[in-house]
Amino acid sequence: MRRVLCRSPSPISAILHLSQTPLHCNNGGSLPKLGPTPSFTSTFRWVFMCNSLPPPEWIDPFIDLSDVASRNYQDLKPSPWVHQIISLLDGSSNMESNLDFFCHKFLIKLSPSFVSFVLRSTEVQGNPDVAWRFFIWAGKQKKYTHNLEAYVSLIDAFAAHGYLDRVKFVFSMFRETGFLMTVHPSNSLIKSFGSLGMVEELLWVWRKMKENGIEPSLFTYNFLVNGLINSKFIESAERVFEVMENGKIGPDVVTYNTMIKGYCEVGKTQKAFKKLRAMELRNVAPDKITYMTLIQACYAEGNFDSCLGLYHEMDEKCLEIPSHVFSLVIGGLCKEGKHVEGYAIFENMIEKGCKANVAMYTALIDSNAKCGNMREAMLLFERMKKEGLEPDEVTYGVIVNGLCKSGRVDEAMDYMEFCGGNGVAVNAMFYSSLIDGLGKLGRVDEAEKLFEEMVRKGCPPDSYCYNALIDALAKCGKIDEALAVLKRMEVEGCDHTVYTFTIIISGLFREHRNEEALKMWDVMIDKGITPTAAAFRALSIGLCLSGKVARACKILDELAPMGVIPETAFEDMLNILCKAGRVKEACKLADGIVDRGREIPGRVRTVLINALRKAGNEDLALKLMHSKIGIGYDRMGSVKRRVKFRILLES
Repeated sequence: MRRVLCRSPSPISAILHLSQTPLHCNNGGSLPKLGPTPSFTSTFRWVFMCNSLPPPEWIDPFIDLSDVASRNYQDLKPSPWVHQIISLLDGSSNMESNLDFFCHKFLIKLSPSFVSFVLRSTEVQGNPDVAWRFFIWAGKQKKYTHNLEAYVSLIDAFAAHGYLDRVKFVFSMFRETGFLMTVHPSNSLIKSFGSLGMVEELLWVWRKMKENGIEPSLFTYNFLVNGLINSKFIESAERVFEVMENGKIGPDVVTYNTMIKGYCEVGKTQKAFKKLRAMELRNVAPDKITYMTLIQACYAEGNFDSCLGLYHEMDEKCLEIPSHVFSLVIGGLCKEGKHVEGYAIFENMIEKGCKANVAMYTALIDSNAKCGNMREAMLLFERMKKEGLEPDEVTYGVIVNGLCKSGRVDEAMDYMEFCGGNGVAVNAMFYSSLIDGLGKLGRVDEAEKLFEEMVRKGCPPDSYCYNALIDALAKCGKIDEALAVLKRMEVEGCDHTVYTFTIIISGLFREHRNEEALKMWDVMIDKGITPTAAAFRALSIGLCLSGKVARACKILDELAPMGVIPETAFEDMLNILCKAGRVKEACKLADGIVDRGREIPGRVRTVLINALRKAGNEDLALKLMHSKIGIGYDRMGSVKRRVKFRILLES
């Protein structure tokens, strides 16, 4: 067999072969195809150019790195490469190939410091998906390893957008690298982990700082406290705070504000106030954030007096009072019916140059309307419009409700029609106010028509609307229609409330349908609806007037295990019995109250005297007042017995 030897082509033949094929340089581009009869010199020059290019150069993010160790990044001028690389990070599908082409074209590679600097840029931090793709692309460069700052910058980008799973994934990669922690990356990680409530990771960084001998700064402590507070680890935050108080680095206003925020979020407002007073003892001046946090917490708890007190403290200390604080203080005072005080704060705000908003005006209008001062409410409404503030649906709802409460239903209807024709949303609040107003004026047919109009226009009625219609029907003697609406309410999935049953029970007793009223009470209890004092009052009044006082007392006893203890229950029952002229039953009830130890005899005696007076029975009231009934004792031999109330009618 003949062996054929294959020999490598000579350099000359190789060059001649290249003349017929496109050439590719190290930078990834193609050289133009040479003509059919190139000269040897030109062909050789192309080959030399492709094979003699220098290796890619690592580039850094700054032009001058001679004194980078002694200067802040903010003082250094970024390299022109930085802007050009960032401009390529557009999130497009060919972003990576564009980066490849650019780097090959200019024979550059991105150093770890360059990559971490780009990852920290505003443009990349705002787009975590781009940050991740750039991070992966950069890691594929030859002889390249990400530095500590690159991992931290990527974690910061993900944390800022709440990407918890991605943060955990990158952190797991980061832990495997074995980097030694430094101050700035540690602070960044503690801040990011704290914002996401990643306590385990937060404490891992804290331990690594101690292992590496890194002294925590004030910023480190503040980030740590904030992270623990965000994760609801209040006790751990307290321990860190104590370390600060007893150490070289004391807490500043940010630390105190963070602790106050934490206490307020978990309902420990008193502890938050203690921290406020502790600030003054350590000569740390509270700022507007301190007071805003406390005012918001007090407002949420309904502690409006404290809101007002904190506002006055801010005013005395000449702190800037934000519009939100004025809204809370004015709103709180108005909720308590203190519209005069609220208006005084409002005028003080105007004097300070702070502009009023719709919410403030609405609160003042509502408070005046609920206090029966509709004239002042309407003046505020007109003033609001003159100042260029456009009333919203809440404001109009308040106006409609106030007019209905004062019996001006027709004016209220005009406002509702105005809203409907001017793009203001007409919600269930409008309808419930008008239905209630019409019902109280005895215009029940109109109330029913309005209810049906509401349904027809696609505004789903809520429990307030149903209750308003049921109340209107029950009070005008249409109890069967009221029961039909009650059934419809259940069919349409609107929950019954304790007020719903209170109306129905009162209406049934009014029509002398006592057993049905008692059944309704049982239905309410079976539904898990906790009775209120008003609900029991409706039941007890009905039972007392129907001669079933003992039954009322028995039901009252059943309420105690449910945590419902109407404070004025016996007083209401005594009042209604005396008003109905059933003084004998009232006296019997008074004896029962004392005998069971529910009330001291002196208070029962006072209540019964007042009840007799209110009922117009002054003679019996005076007789009881000048006797020893209820509080005196008679002796029968060696036995001492209290004088019973029932002898009031016997002597």
